[in-house]
Amino acid sequence: MKILISDKLAKEGIEILTAVPEFQVDCKYGLKPEELKGIIKDYDALIVRSETKVTADIIQAAEKLKVIGRAGVGLDNVDLKAATQKGIVAMNTPAGNTTSTAEHTMSLILSLSRNIPQACASMKAGKWDRAKFSGVELYGKTLGVIGFGRIGSTVAKFAKAFGMTVLAYDPYLSLEIAIQKGVEMVELEALLKRSDYITVHIPKSVETSNLIGEKEFNLMKKNVRLINCARGGIIDEQALVKALESGRIAGCALDVFEKEPLEAQSPLLKFDHCISTPHLGASTTEAQVNVAIEIAETVRDALLGKGIINAANFPSVDAEAYRVLEPYINLAFRIGKFAGQLLHGRINGIKIVYSGIVNNYKVAPLSLSVVNGLLKPILGETVNYINALDLAKERAINVQEITSSKEEEFVNCIKVEITTDKETFNIWGTLSGNNKPRIVKINDVYVEAIPDGYMLFIHNNDKPGLVGAVGTILAEGRINIAGISLGREALNGEAVSVVNVDSVVPEETMLRLKKTKDVLYIKLLKV
Repeated sequence: MKILISDKLAKEGIEILTAVPEFQVDCKYGLKPEELKGIIKDYDALIVRSETKVTADIIQAAEKLKVIGRAGVGLDNVDLKAATQKGIVAMNTPAGNTTSTAEHTMSLILSLSRNIPQACASMKAGKWDRAKFSGVELYGKTLGVIGFGRIGSTVAKFAKAFGMTVLAYDPYLSLEIAIQKGVEMVELEALLKRSDYITVHIPKSVETSNLIGEKEFNLMKKNVRLINCARGGIIDEQALVKALESGRIAGCALDVFEKEPLEAQSPLLKFDHCISTPHLGASTTEAQVNVAIEIAETVRDALLGKGIINAANFPSVDAEAYRVLEPYINLAFRIGKFAGQLLHGRINGIKIVYSGIVNNYKVAPLSLSVVNGLLKPILGETVNYINALDLAKERAINVQEITSSKEEEFVNCIKVEITTDKETFNIWGTLSGNNKPRIVKINDVYVEAIPDGYMLFIHNNDKPGLVGAVGTILAEGRINIAGISLGREALNGEAVSVVNVDSVVPEETMLRLKKTKDVLYIKLLKV
């Protein structure tokens, strides 16, 4: 079997692969897209870092490719949809750079506190301005950590060693885990108001894009210092520039940017109290060795049939069973992602009840798919079909699966009951005649919703005129409606509407919809 490594990989990883007699390993770095497209047909596996972009046309040109391995956390340079359609497993290395990124975060916190880059530049210019670069101590200060996964929790551990108080915001972090880690779990607004330092450790997703904008800056202390070693675009850069210009915050340190490489004329580079580094979070010798070894072992085992781990797009199931389960795996993911965007409160438990044909097979891949979809809106690319249950366990979320033999409302059905500290949410899904996913019941309301693309979920009073009002507002906002599903608990009671639309709904249109008479709650979903 032939393996192509198209980005520089530490020799420790290459040696693991070349030690296998069944493998031929080719290292060809710096390939142009057309060059890669021209040779990919001959390879069984492709290993990349961030430089190679594995696009849909490259994947289409692959005739033998079974595995794509990314030596790093993200898979944003791999077209997962195209890989899945082609039956290619895409895998990453979620743990390899945890320490490296956490240490870089602390380096930026310290540099920001003690004006180290500015003082160094001043001395190299022949100056000795001690008074100008007076800093602040970390001891006794409060650090707010947004996202408490592997990296966030490691940063918290390091910060506590400096005598800092740590606040954590993570919608999927249980109180039990927070207590074990010695941090205080708070809502995002409280974290923004109370923190002296705020560090971001969440993936970029629809839910987290521009999570910190002008509104959030206005909640922060004026002496706050902001750090981002996660992904560009989580912090609104235009709002950040305004906050730096106005003195709304004391400073920031950024390792990632909305567009990389950062343009030389970026206004962020003009501020002395904005420290910038060129995406160095994982750039340590140890991290590069760790991810090289991890991806080499993962690809090796997958090719030799010894199991698949850290797959972002493929559950572990044999080919024959997968042919039957594939539409249900898709349904399960969409149920989870649909529900995950509507929940209120912190998840305590997930109960999944299966009925029908899926009970003839192992339902574990379906449960993984439900939890993957449920956690995806917040955890983004860090959660996948393989690690979803582990991430739920880390957050003390109890996952229970039940195969039901009794006659249910729907013959082939997946029912998911999610309990939080604020509510119990129930959702039922099944397949239509052409194996397409359908949401058929939400709590006590029957619907016939298509969980695909952009959707407006509306909770409303069952009164005449609502559909017309919503349609008018969307039309005025030039938003095309693809379909509407309506359901109600009782005549003149409360109802649910799910409106499929062809594009994202602008904020101004959403505000108009929220103010519409008899609308109790509305949210734009993306599945």
